[in-house]
Amino acid sequence: MKEKTHVDDIDRSIYDFRFEDKDAYKVSEGLTEDIVLKISEEKNDPEWMRDFRLKSLKLYNEIQVPDWGPSIDGLDMDNIVTYVRPNTERMHTDWEDVPDDIKDTFERLGIPQAERKSLAGVGAQYDSELVYHNVKDEVAKSGVVYTDIESALRGEYADMIKEKFMKIVPPTDHKFAALHGAVWSGGSFVYVPKGVHLDIPLQSYFRLNAKGAGQFEHTLIIVDEGAYLHFIEGCSAPKYNVANLHAGCVELYVGKNATLRYSTIENWSKNMYNLNTKRAVVEEGGKIEWVSGSFGSHVSYLYPMSVLNGKGARSEFTGVTFAGEGQDLDTGTKVVHNAENTSSYVNTRSISKSGGINTFRSSVVIGPNAHGSKSAVSCESLMVDNESRSDTIPSMDVRCADADVGHEAKIGRISDETVFYLMSRGLSEADARALIVRGFADNVSKELPLEYAVEMNNLISLEMKGSIG
Repeated sequence: MKEKTHVDDIDRSIYDFRFEDKDAYKVSEGLTEDIVLKISEEKNDPEWMRDFRLKSLKLYNEIQVPDWGPSIDGLDMDNIVTYVRPNTERMHTDWEDVPDDIKDTFERLGIPQAERKSLAGVGAQYDSELVYHNVKDEVAKSGVVYTDIESALRGEYADMIKEKFMKIVPPTDHKFAALHGAVWSGGSFVYVPKGVHLDIPLQSYFRLNAKGAGQFEHTLIIVDEGAYLHFIEGCSAPKYNVANLHAGCVELYVGKNATLRYSTIENWSKNMYNLNTKRAVVEEGGKIEWVSGSFGSHVSYLYPMSVLNGKGARSEFTGVTFAGEGQDLDTGTKVVHNAENTSSYVNTRSISKSGGINTFRSSVVIGPNAHGSKSAVSCESLMVDNESRSDTIPSMDVRCADADVGHEAKIGRISDETVFYLMSRGLSEADARALIVRGFADNVSKELPLEYAVEMNNLISLEMKGSIG
């Protein structure tokens, strides 16, 4: 009888270290008007933002929890701390000034090295606060603004923030968008001026260290006419035996003939509920490129959305999701075509092992004015064993007759013949399976800068590392 193949869970030692947060300030657990007002006071909000938070809280209490995706019964907001200030009084622009425990966290994760090697600017958030931010001089001289959103809100970009903040993702959108509007904290603001082409990426990295806490950063990016930006987002957290929550929000404005590439590598711990919302609005001739790698969290609801408002606007979404034991990852993307000759392309890979559940949802809406528009969706799912599950749920709403829309889906298991062939060439069974999975996910890794492609391949190798027998 053939022995069962077993693949151990991920060795997350690089991410699972943690520091005591005894020196940090926290609000009380739960979600009340007093807590929201305390966060607003801590943030020194202008009056309009304080009122916005309170209106969002009211909406949160009125909107129902989604009833169509993975269960989030294990998430009890009465036990979540919505604001944690680390043991630093201010954001730093000199790495040496960052407190030692926080600095050590990001050094272990490779953030300072990445900054020196390949990034135009870096923002590092620890729990609810941005603790470090730096932009290379030549980038700042080009007119590019990259700063923490709270400084922008209280400074010279206040009017721009007020005009754009939670306009693409309003608090009425869903329950956790309303939660974000009430308790958001930290995040980045980027403005790329007209015609500026940034050749090297900007990056924000989010680290949630506190036990039983939530992280609610807000990212607002505006890429003006004819400009180009590659923005990279990374995130991780140590594992605890209680629920943590991530409900950030990303709003992207892509101007006429501009291009924005937004890359994410998520490796949240497997006690995390990842209820993030990301959305882009693209004007005439503009392009949004999403590159997404999802490796962590207990439960995910994650569907980056592109709204193509201008003639000839384009969207590309490339993603890979890896679900292991105890993970139920509900991911996908949505595209709305509102103008003629717009186009979208979706290419995703999902990998399930050890009973992990992957659900891919795509929604393509072709509006009545989107004449001559095209959309193609391709999703492939790979199950490493007989315990795992993968589902594909496409939705297409086409409201004009001259659009070209297609969907292709494939679901399968690793071929025993392929594994046998690779083993005959000298690979162990574990290495053979890992090689197959890395090849399956190659469409994402080749879209990333070299350092991040290496990180993603290392994550796949860690997920697949195990014993055979």
